[in-house]
Amino acid sequence: MNPAGTSSRRETELWLRLEEVNDPELDEPITSMGFVERAEVIGDGSVAVDFRLPTYWCSPNFAFLMLDGIRQALDALSWSPAYQVRLHDHMFAEEVNRGIEEGKSFGQIFGELAGDQDIEALRQIFRMKAFKRRQEAMLAALRQKRLTDDEIVGMDLSAYDAASLQSAEVISQKARYRQALIARWPGRRLFEPAFVTWEGERIPPAALGAYLAELRSVRINMEFNGALCRGLKGTRYKELDLVDGEPTLVDFILDRVPHVSCAARRVQN
Repeated sequence: MNPAGTSSRRETELWLRLEEVNDPELDEPITSMGFVERAEVIGDGSVAVDFRLPTYWCSPNFAFLMLDGIRQALDALSWSPAYQVRLHDHMFAEEVNRGIEEGKSFGQIFGELAGDQDIEALRQIFRMKAFKRRQEAMLAALRQKRLTDDEIVGMDLSAYDAASLQSAEVISQKARYRQALIARWPGRRLFEPAFVTWEGERIPPAALGAYLAELRSVRINMEFNGALCRGLKGTRYKELDLVDGEPTLVDFILDRVPHVSCAARRVQN
């Protein structure tokens, strides 16, 4: 038995699980956003995670959705460790951390903090935005391959799976869109359309251009929020290297911001 090797494998698994937790508003991993300040496997196998949001007044509902995602990620670890999650520098950090220490569930804690806010309804709104953002990336990629609009909207899931795409970025987006599609319709079969609206309606080929414009507005909004979020976090914690090179408000207004995923940003940075 190699304790050092076991610890290293567990540390890798821990970060891989945390990378699956997305900021609900931005559809980007909390790890890439820099929200996970520390994730460590302690000597006894337990796990400690320190979580920090970009502003003191970030919505408690957003904090709940991300903390609940962290909880699910930690529950999925192969060695089933005890774990401690702490929220830092947030207006409700004291209440959240006290609730966790008292053994309350996240649902109980945020039920007390969020009042009559329907958390599941909020979660569904962000799932819809993520679905649309990922779908727009794939529709644009298939157009760039010079497929016709008829071919794209007529594609079933088996043809989508078989579609050959070149760049690592687009391949990653392909898997992410499929994940969102199946999450929306778990019983999706291979002969069913790969591209439908969030409501499940077919997209007429003649309407694809207008539909893409609608999706683009969702993506621009999310990417603008992401740039703003990084800027706020960088300013608050003096992380100037995270601020440099980020798109400005003018860039978004003039549509000079290409679609780049968080994975690509990590490589660039």
